[in-house]
Amino acid sequence: MGQATAVRRALPLAVTLVIIAACWDGTSAQQSAETRPVGAADVPTAPPESSRADALPDFSRLVERYGDAVVNVEVVQEPSQQASGPQLSPEDPLFDFFRRFGIPPPNMGPRGEAPPARGAGSGFIVTSDGYILTNAHVVAEADRVTVRLADRREFQAKVIGADARTDVAVIKIDAQNLPAVRIGDPSRLKPGQWVLAIGSPFGLENTATAGIISATQRAVGGESYVPFIQTDVAVNPGNSGGPLFNMQGEVIGINSMIFSRTGGYMGLSFAIPIDVAANVRDQLIKNGRVVRGRIGVAVQDVNAQLAQSFGLDRPRGALVSSVDPDGPAAKAGVKPGDVILAVGEEEIDRFGELSSRIAAMRPDSKTKLTVWRDGKERTLEVRIGELEEQNARVSRSARGQAGEDAGELGLTIRPLTREEQRQVETEGRVVVEGVSGAAATAGVRPGDIILGVNGKPVDSVKDLRDAVKNGKSTVALLVQRGGAQVFIPVRTK
Repeated sequence: MGQATAVRRALPLAVTLVIIAACWDGTSAQQSAETRPVGAADVPTAPPESSRADALPDFSRLVERYGDAVVNVEVVQEPSQQASGPQLSPEDPLFDFFRRFGIPPPNMGPRGEAPPARGAGSGFIVTSDGYILTNAHVVAEADRVTVRLADRREFQAKVIGADARTDVAVIKIDAQNLPAVRIGDPSRLKPGQWVLAIGSPFGLENTATAGIISATQRAVGGESYVPFIQTDVAVNPGNSGGPLFNMQGEVIGINSMIFSRTGGYMGLSFAIPIDVAANVRDQLIKNGRVVRGRIGVAVQDVNAQLAQSFGLDRPRGALVSSVDPDGPAAKAGVKPGDVILAVGEEEIDRFGELSSRIAAMRPDSKTKLTVWRDGKERTLEVRIGELEEQNARVSRSARGQAGEDAGELGLTIRPLTREEQRQVETEGRVVVEGVSGAAATAGVRPGDIILGVNGKPVDSVKDLRDAVKNGKSTVALLVQRGGAQVFIPVRTK
């Protein structure tokens, strides 16, 4: 909340692309917006009623019926004891100037402290007795939360709970007989269907914007516990936490973030499916926290090159890049290089689907994993564990003397010393010293520790050369980079 806009970095493109929880409008200063009246020249000639009705839907009844259940959420975070940044002392001549005109000195509030940080978002009422859903990033670290209804009544809200992994929060106001939304079924959504968002972009309350569903089950970022609904609905700062409606007036998602190069809407917005949010809501209300399943694997997507190197008919599934040695997957027999094709009866097409499906399962329950290994399918039974928060661990890159040429991949590698293995906490034996050619094009970097090729361990330069020499036109290198493991497909021919 200390920043004006919360930003999550995404993969670099030709210019920097960022994912913004920018439906959230947080600031410590007053904002102004330029507006201008629409003149007659700006208003297009309306087509005949019949042709307009055939071309576009009319959302007016939906907004009229359910707009009252959408609320504005204002938050305040009190300043810390010591204001940040330089401050004027009472002995400074400028201090007396500000005092005479009743103006707080720069970076100081009325009592000599930093001003409170303020922000605004949206939410929607899910029960008539005052339970409201919004985004976790809207109410994170808030000291005061104020909810303003469509009829302009205001209530102080209590934060029941917030879940950062899904960005869902539940707040409660003390009121009765409130208008509440109807909950829909996100599993029935299809790209191309019309949807409507209502929220408070830039503080403009109960603003309605419409568009279509662009995609479903969208994984955003790395490990994702949310199969996002992607739309082209205009979503801007202040829309965070607002509802996404289908044409039946049912809420099917919570508007959460956008892709943008500018900080504002650029045609891509993402909503949390309401079934995911409802599960989080129920657990927060009942237990105050969210319990999730885990199996202890790190996975990545399977692209065309990786599918070819592993002998798959097409890119599909979740490729296991590392396995927690003490986790449920390891006990079930899952290995790095396995491609998980299904959980129970549900197929896994993209890697992001695995995290959300496993997370939704009850700890200590059992399920079957269909994995692809050595050119054929295998079925493994795994007992689901409980996901716990873990601290990220970043290890240092290895350094050392000049290495040996690993052949046509364009790699120069050398053995790791025992001390280096201990420092970076790895079982790997060889580290990349130099990169060129095909490996550089594929994204291999100096400092990467090579653990395996096409699912086979690599212990020496000779192992790597032999694997490449006897392999296919594309090989899959398993590398350790920092605290993570990832497969990188490299073309050899």
